Amino acid sequence: MKISFIGGGNMAKAIISGLKQNGFSMGGIAVIDPSPEKRTQLAGEFNVDVDESIDNALLNEVIVLAVKPQQLKAVCLSLKDKLTNQLIISIAAGIRAKDISRWLNNYQAIVRVMPNTPAQIQAGVSGLFSLDAVTQTQREYATLILDAVGKTLWLSDEKEMDAVTAISGSGPAYVFYMIEALQEAGIALGLTPEVSQALAQQTFAGASQLAASSELETGTLRAQVTSKGGTTEQGILVLEAANIKKIMLDTAKAVSEKSVVLGDALAD
Repeated sequence: MKISFIGGGNMAKAIISGLKQNGFSMGGIAVIDPSPEKRTQLAGEFNVDVDESIDNALLNEVIVLAVKPQQLKAVCLSLKDKLTNQLIISIAAGIRAKDISRWLNNYQAIVRVMPNTPAQIQAGVSGLFSLDAVTQTQREYATLILDAVGKTLWLSDEKEMDAVTAISGSGPAYVFYMIEALQEAGIALGLTPEVSQALAQQTFAGASQLAASSELETGTLRAQVTSKGGTTEQGILVLEAANIKKIMLDTAKAVSEKSVVLGDALAD
């Protein structure tokens, strides 16, 4: 398998880095990007082939569309007459597979992916959806590529992508926000910024690792820390009084609804 990336931004770089760490030959990767700086950086760091234009480039059997959602239609229109039987993987948020297909002259070998930013350290999670024409081999290619940057989950209904966007796509921002809040609380309680930051970051990292590795439900793990009448219970009571779970639900709903709106707006 050889891969062409159209777009050489952070997510493309993360995937290429993950593939390299998994032993994938960098000679099988090409990146197309108009930015001389990005081409120089990627060629120097990974020894991949680079080109500035789709018109001049040799397109490999897998093409990863790694451009901003607002740029995707123009890229597809430039690409539509150059396809044979390549697999198209789009990581552009919000853009539906049927619209990508329409821009590509009803091309059907399309997989849509919603990754997230922890892919930059190979700790991401990606939701994947394919059109019916995608073969089992092509699905395996997509899985192999996204497995290089974390876990992969295949969806049976593309509408679920809006929920995936709300939970995992935007989810790192919620976590960073909560880390910020815990850091600020530590400072307000008299800790130095450095100590508070270290405590907050490692607490989130350790709790996440424990939740991921444990066979227990997350609620059970939370209950194990929350002794009756103890200090943690007092904190949980404050969170419950503030209806934090309802706030998180409202947050996810807002993101999911915005994902639908963006998909509609960019579908023209």
